[in-house]
Amino acid sequence: MNATVATTKREEQPIGNPLGPSVMLAPTNHDLTVIIPAYNEQKRLPWTLGQAISFLDDWGVDYRVMVADDGSDDSTASLTHKLGPRCSTLRIIPHGGKGRAVRIAMLRATGRVLAFTDADLPFQLSAMRQGYEWIRAGQCDVVFGARDIEGAEHRARRRLARRLATSVFRTIVSRFVSREVTDTQCGLKLFSRPAALELFGRATIDGFAFDAELVMLTHRLGLPFRRVPVTLVNEFASTLSLTRNSLPMLLDVLRVWLRQRTGKIVSAPHFIYAAPSEEQDRRAA
Repeated sequence: MNATVATTKREEQPIGNPLGPSVMLAPTNHDLTVIIPAYNEQKRLPWTLGQAISFLDDWGVDYRVMVADDGSDDSTASLTHKLGPRCSTLRIIPHGGKGRAVRIAMLRATGRVLAFTDADLPFQLSAMRQGYEWIRAGQCDVVFGARDIEGAEHRARRRLARRLATSVFRTIVSRFVSREVTDTQCGLKLFSRPAALELFGRATIDGFAFDAELVMLTHRLGLPFRRVPVTLVNEFASTLSLTRNSLPMLLDVLRVWLRQRTGKIVSAPHFIYAAPSEEQDRRAA
């Protein structure tokens, strides 16, 4: 396992936050929120939810699963209705991109640790548990899943075009964003809630390259992070299109690089926690 890395906070030139000067938050009320961004995922999401719930139940952690439905026009938004009170769907309209969906969900989530993973559940969830334990133990505030470090395994066959695209994108990220976190697109990341609010309260990229912005902000804010090796167990069809999304992703990485070069960073809003409801007080007791 890689050691904790604490980066040096750089001088900032704050930019006004589109969220406004303050944001009201619900109080923290459970251990772990798992966010699953989804766009037209009615076919594979039931399997994903079943696997995630089974793993989390066996683990015994106090969890919630939140599907961040990015304006789907199929039945994605209705899939959690019969799965019990620990599962919910946050309907986000209109469709605006994976980064936007994850950002909105992160600011709504109320776990002490917040995680997100992809709708095809490509990695063994044991890596999520390891990242959670690091954060709860105070060893770091952010955990990035990684397919390119010692201990990572690839048990699923990957298409040649996607392997080549991943390799090229990692090279670009290592040159323009981070030499320490090169696998920015690995679909597993965890945050302490305070770190998530700092990062997603400042994030601006709505598309698939939002992960690179999170890495940049983690460095800029000096948040301690670790990388956890993941085991790739499947690679189902992705909503990421190499032909349609590659150029926008590269342009977003360029924007991230320019922000690093200029020192400009979005200022975080002031987060205000709402008082717990009577029902939440009874549950806590």
